[in-house]
This record gives sequence, structure tokens and C-alpha cells, in this order.
Amino acid sequence: MVETVKLSPQEPLGAHLTEIDLRTATPADHRRLASALAEHGVLVAPNQFLDDEEFVTFLRGFGSLAFTAGERAVGGHPELNVVTNVGRTTPPVSNWHVDTAYVDEPPAFTALRAVDVPEAGGATMFCDQRRALETLPPRLRAQIEGRTLTHVVTGVHPGPDDQVAADHPLQRPHPSTGRRCLYLDAPSRCRSISGLDDDATERLITELMDWSTRPQMRWSHRWAPGDVVVWDNAAVMHRADHDGVVGDRTFHRGMVAADGHVPSAAAVLSRP
Repeated sequence: MVETVKLSPQEPLGAHLTEIDLRTATPADHRRLASALAEHGVLVAPNQFLDDEEFVTFLRGFGSLAFTAGERAVGGHPELNVVTNVGRTTPPVSNWHVDTAYVDEPPAFTALRAVDVPEAGGATMFCDQRRALETLPPRLRAQIEGRTLTHVVTGVHPGPDDQVAADHPLQRPHPSTGRRCLYLDAPSRCRSISGLDDDATERLITELMDWSTRPQMRWSHRWAPGDVVVWDNAAVMHRADHDGVVGDRTFHRGMVAADGHVPSAAAVLSRP
């Protein structure tokens, strides 16, 4: 039975899972988890200690898996990629972003399992893009009305035959619930906003990012061994905090493809 415990009334998003072993999650459990993700944005499952095979099996319970072409795959598990600071002489750079938004149907969910947790630092931060849109000042809301954002690929090399750009509404309906989210990405991945020139695009993206990532929109997860964290890639942005990291920080990442978002009856009825 899936039980969720909201982090606190003060936190804008996130919940802990209790009374569940992800190794034995049933189809009914996955439906409840998908519903909980739509509600809370981020779910933390502590003390799981999954191996890669168990992690992949759990994720496939939501639907087919996606992989960002150009990322470093996990040996023996090409569905997963490695996120690590090991072997680096300088900390990685991480900006607020969503995963693989430069395709027409971005992944539904992203998940990380802890492999090596650093002695200090290394949190993963999230911000609620549903709340960001719903609290957006009228001036900014008017500026984004009816506009789309062109997302482009940066940082990886998917190959010349892969799609490397996609347009999405700035007010993007959530694929499951229909609830609109402010759909942004790292500024370097935001090529243009429809109807605006480059300077106006840059100014508006800066304002929207500043609004979305204010402290009252954010929550940080501090990792512990055995943690598995899953988040709704359509509803939240995320970034790693690499300041003050002491020790190895390694995770294996899996992504559930767009078919993991199952539309609710209300969302279907609300669509034009």
C-alpha cells in the first residue's frame, strides 16, 4: 500500500513514501504513485537500496523508458545514465532545467537512485512550476499568453539525425491533469519565444526564471544512502547544488517516457 507524507505544510512540493518496497510495487501501486506525483511533484522513497536491475524494473511499471542520447550510460543498463562528480577537477555546472524538453514529447518522470552520497553537500533542488504560473504577476501573465518557447539541446551530442529543437507552450497543460504549468528550461536551452525578438526573449526568460526559483517555490532534498527520488518532469524544474560538496556524488538516472503520463478523466474532458 502506497502512503505519502507531505514534507510540511510550509513546503511548496514534495512528499515521502512510507510503507512501500519499490521492488514489489504492483500496477495499483504505480497508479497511486503517478497520482501522488501529480499532486506533490516530487516523491522520496528512503531506505530502498535498489540495484540497477530493480531500479529499471520499478521504473518500467510506469511505462516505457526514455534515454537522453549523448549521455553516459550505465554499464550493462543502457536505459540508465550516470550522474557523477567522480574524476572531475572542478564541480559540475547545474542550472534550473527540465529533462529533454527539446523533443515533442518530453519524458514524464525522472528518477535518481543514490549510488554514492557525499559526506556533505550535494542536495537536489526542485521548484514548483504549477504554483509559479498560478502566482505569476498579471503583467508577466499577459506577456506569456498564447506564446510558445523553442527548446534546444545543449551539453550533449544526440547526433545529426535526432530532433534537437521543439516548441512548447509557456503555459503548458499537464499531460495527466490538465493543470497548467509554467514550462521553462535552462536559459541556454531557451532559443526563442514566439512573437518576440532575441532581446525581449532573454529579458522575459530571466524574469520568469527569477520568479519560478524564489525560495518560496523551492524545496531541497538532502540525500541519504538508499534513497530513490522520482519527480514529475512536466510540473517541476530541478538543479543540483554542487557548492560545498565533500566526497563522491554518484547517482543512476532513469526516465519514464511520455506514455507514463496517463490522462485523468477530468483532463480529457477539459481538452478542446
